[in-house]
Amino acid sequence: MLTHLKLRDLIIVDTAELEFGPGLTALTGETGAGKSIVVDALLLIAGGRGGGDIVRQGAERAEVAASFAALPAAAKTWLEAQAIEHDEEVVVRRVIGVDGRSRAFVNGQLVPIQQLREFAEFLIEIHGQQEFQHLVKRGAQREMLDERLDKPGLKLEVAEISAAARACRRDYDSLKVAADNRESRLDLLRYQLTELKAEVTTVAAIEALFVEQKRISGRGRLSAAARAALTAVYDADADSAHDLLGKASAALRTAGDADPELAQPAQLLAEATILTHEAAEALRRYLDKLDVDPERQEEIERHAAALEALARKHRQNVLDLPAQRVRVEQELQALENAEHSLGELERRLALLEGDYRAAAQRLTTARRQASEGLSEQITGLMQTLGMAGGRFAVSVLPNEGEFGPYGVDEIEFLVSANPGQPPRSLAKVASGGELSRISLAVQVAAAAKASRLCMVFDEVDAGIGGGIAEIVGRQLRELGERSQVLCVTHLAQVAAQAHSQFQVVKQTDGKDTRTAVKTLSSADRVDEIARMLGGIDITDQARAHAREMLWSVAAAAAAGVAAPAARKKRAKAAPN
Repeated sequence: MLTHLKLRDLIIVDTAELEFGPGLTALTGETGAGKSIVVDALLLIAGGRGGGDIVRQGAERAEVAASFAALPAAAKTWLEAQAIEHDEEVVVRRVIGVDGRSRAFVNGQLVPIQQLREFAEFLIEIHGQQEFQHLVKRGAQREMLDERLDKPGLKLEVAEISAAARACRRDYDSLKVAADNRESRLDLLRYQLTELKAEVTTVAAIEALFVEQKRISGRGRLSAAARAALTAVYDADADSAHDLLGKASAALRTAGDADPELAQPAQLLAEATILTHEAAEALRRYLDKLDVDPERQEEIERHAAALEALARKHRQNVLDLPAQRVRVEQELQALENAEHSLGELERRLALLEGDYRAAAQRLTTARRQASEGLSEQITGLMQTLGMAGGRFAVSVLPNEGEFGPYGVDEIEFLVSANPGQPPRSLAKVASGGELSRISLAVQVAAAAKASRLCMVFDEVDAGIGGGIAEIVGRQLRELGERSQVLCVTHLAQVAAQAHSQFQVVKQTDGKDTRTAVKTLSSADRVDEIARMLGGIDITDQARAHAREMLWSVAAAAAAGVAAPAARKKRAKAAPN
């Protein structure tokens, strides 16, 4: 729902702020005052084109900001996909420079204009401007028709079967491609598996092999270091570490009886003597192990080289080769069973296609039944909205193409605004006023539940007056009970039906012209509707008529009856 709109330096508006509430809001004003500027601003919010010519004379840029609350689920999903934070509210801002450059922001985050258009579809519908007419889109028409289905579960059934069939088809096509090259691929996989089985075991075994290879490759350096250490510790001809420790330990043993404090050093030297002997034994064992059999060394080097070659061949890390072996085994097994698997997939795909055709046919039948009621209802509404003899029809034509989640139907709204004319696509209706009124009729008929969209109607009352104008107003008010509706109007009968009203006023000082927008109080509404009824000079009779119109609407709303019935009831009760 639109809650706030701010305009700055847009065309002839220097600054204007509007607060919106639920229900029907009317925008009124004298001819040429610029009532459509508000619609123009909302068109910019919806991602419409805007050049430097919309910037007010003398300003550097034009700016429009709109706040929305109680966001629809689709809008919140879009915001989350774009990583834009929100708290059930969003501010959309559009800035256009005098050089024509345009920028758009959603909650302060810069977004491309195309993305703004996508997002705005979840927030606002503007009727009467062909470029932004939501109802001319085939997808929107299908959704409106489907809302009237007696069995809404048919849509979900078709979508689920369609998804299952597409997944089965992908699996089948993938396996079929592999099966077409089956023999050559089998030969390659068998050869690869033989190579891998010959060399590849486990990750732990591969790690141990390369540790051993590293030790063998540095055997000369390691042997020299170990022998030098062994000589210094034990094998030196004279004064080895073991000999010197032995002498020191013996000297303290003879003196230990004279002073007990020498007992601890003596014990430590004795332990060091033992440790040096153990170190010498460990070094001898190490040197014995370094004496690797040449054949063993050759095998280790060969195995390591083979593993590295396989890793390069399969473009894998050496330690990933065991996993590659498993993958090759699995693919080989799948190909060996491909004929059986293809047969199973073919049978499953045939069953799913049969189920889809049956479900799609049931959906087509349900849509045709729903289209009859929708066509009849909208045709009836058109007769009351100044299009006597007009006709509305919903075309539901099956299209046996690719299975899709929405069924096989091509759905299109067709309309004939005048008697004798064949119904044409709603997208080709030429008159903006007719398109707005048809849109109004469709919205009233098709909106089965409350909507969080802000609906804007421009030129909805073009070319009508009198009783038809009052009917248009009542229809707009009825729609406003379920959705937020904004209507630009020059008819008092329409404005009187609004829950709230704004007046657009053109101001000039002889040098400069500006447009201002103000919220009307109850008293102000009487004067404005009186002006719409009687012209510039507002008479007491016009004011009385305006009060009567507003009272009638309020009484009808309170009593839950139509405005004409409320007036008749009041007339009967009035004194003669």
